[in-house]
Amino acid sequence: MSWKTLDDVALAGKTVLVRVDINVPMEGDRVTDTTRIDKIVPTVTDIQAKGGKVVLLAHFDRPKGKVVPEMSLRRISPRWRRPWVRR
Repeated sequence: MSWKTLDDVALAGKTVLVRVDINVPMEGDRVTDTTRIDKIVPTVTDIQAKGGKVVLLAHFDRPKGKVVPEMSLRRISPRWRRPWVRR
């Protein structure tokens, strides 16, 4: 069995669940290295260009099943304020 790529799938009108790794280094509430976030952009824009809706699945750090405010993705949400994000 060979793996399919985004080029092999018709995405128009479909919702695509994408698991992303965004455990980025932080100083307080500031992201110090955006490399992992920036690497997600081409995939998101490609899916949207093909007519798909993107849902990102992620976690930040290792909360071990508990709600830990300092591990919330809200801490890095300002970084998502990009032109490719549909609101």
